[in-house]
Amino acid sequence: MKSIKFIAALCTVLLMSTLASFAIAPALDVSVAPVFGVLTLAALVPMPAGVSFIALQKEIWLNDIVGNLFKANPHLAYAMNADQFVLAGKVVHIPNAGGKPGVQRNRTKLPATVVKRNDVDITFPLDEFTSDPMRIDNAEKYELSYDLRNSVIGEQKSAIAELVGDWFFRYWSPEVAGSMIRTAGGNVAAHYGTGNRKLVTLAIIKSIQKQMDNWNVPQEGRVACLDAEMMDQLTTELTVTAYRDFSSAYDAQRGVLGKLYGFDFLAPRSTVLRYDNTATPVPQDPDTSVAAADNAAGLFWQRDLVIRAMGQNEFFQSEGDPTVYGDIYSALLRAGGRIKRNDSKGVVALIQAAS
Repeated sequence: MKSIKFIAALCTVLLMSTLASFAIAPALDVSVAPVFGVLTLAALVPMPAGVSFIALQKEIWLNDIVGNLFKANPHLAYAMNADQFVLAGKVVHIPNAGGKPGVQRNRTKLPATVVKRNDVDITFPLDEFTSDPMRIDNAEKYELSYDLRNSVIGEQKSAIAELVGDWFFRYWSPEVAGSMIRTAGGNVAAHYGTGNRKLVTLAIIKSIQKQMDNWNVPQEGRVACLDAEMMDQLTTELTVTAYRDFSSAYDAQRGVLGKLYGFDFLAPRSTVLRYDNTATPVPQDPDTSVAAADNAAGLFWQRDLVIRAMGQNEFFQSEGDPTVYGDIYSALLRAGGRIKRNDSKGVVALIQAAS
């Protein structure tokens, strides 16, 4: 049986070497025989453990990094995609029509007053996210039994996805008082900062629904995301029947945990937003340290009223680098977003109140 398998494998190697030789030899302007010999020898020589002659395919890794962003961050699917408006991979410029024209019933004043539509284009830069370069020692490629290169690149992919996902909530965080609502339930220990905070309640979620209705925000496409602690506070308030109704909208493929008051609640994250405790709270960047008075916040939005964009992305490699005696890998991704309307209507931050 082993002999048959060996003969079959040998025939496959010879066939592939022959086909490749006839394709490569003319391009190199050499005879087929030496090319055939080199390819056959390369195929038959055993490779050291942990080493592959296959080159790293940058395009595959780039697609995988971008694809993993959406897999790890389902909220990115619930936004206006502005990728087609990215200029030079770094800036977004969206032509934007001005306000709708006025309308009168049974107009009596003629000629009518001529007005000019003021168009204000939407423009914002994309941030650059880069992973720390990681080195794989040359010896490690031979000594380790698992594919260390894939492991290192996988870690970079996950780290970039986590930070980019956090920053998109920051891009969509409102900064005007009219788009902020404070929690108003009982007391609970803060999971950001120190002291106590007010609990999330069903009544406060209903008030956000009312706010959206008053803004004439479309019912379709309303989305919410809370961090794990705030989500636990909300679901604890649900009765058995209410929780059954809530979870009937569960859809793992879309990242939806349930539906309540017209909002599709996405699966909770370890963190969504963080605001300070000033009179008009200011959103804090995800990569800044937590202050004692900071409050956790969730985000409620309509998918057509927030914008996301992906720009330039690159994967860098330096294999066999003589200065580090090994290989170096790193990745770069440009991304950005914003609330579509300057008045922030269509987006609400639910911010904890200090108790």
